Amino acid sequence: MFRRRNPEETFAAAVYARTAGEARRPELFEACGIPDTLDGRFDALALHAALMIDRLRREPDGEVLAQAFFDAMFRHLDLTLREIGVQDLGVGRRIKIMAEGLHGRSLAYRDALAGSGDLTLADVLRRNAYGGRTAEDGHVACLEAYVRQYETILAATSRRDLAR
Repeated sequence: MFRRRNPEETFAAAVYARTAGEARRPELFEACGIPDTLDGRFDALALHAALMIDRLRREPDGEVLAQAFFDAMFRHLDLTLREIGVQDLGVGRRIKIMAEGLHGRSLAYRDALAGSGDLTLADVLRRNAYGGRTAEDGHVACLEAYVRQYETILAATSRRDLAR
């Protein structure tokens, strides 16, 4: 409470706030068909977080930044779960499930974007970005185009501008 935040934590918190905002863009739910549910919103956040973590890892201190981003994200998710009424004893279990979900999705997205996995990006999105629901081909194509564009934008964004 009284300790000072280090610069990486402050930066990562700002980058997380931007990322969370991007994950709430209406077109993801309207044009791309991600369900506007608690699970769908987590899937959208996990997708954006995975892309941002990969971008942060390209910095010279990338592992430290990526961990600070992860920590900021899960502090926020912990608080959100408590605010929506999840009992204290259930928060830790849910956070663990969310962290494992983010990790699995991150690996799948990374492999698909690199073309090194067995699945295409469309297949990975269909499996991971729709809150467990069946997705229409047009929605998946829309989301795939969005993800590829977002990844390109992140790659071209300077470190300083990631938090803006």
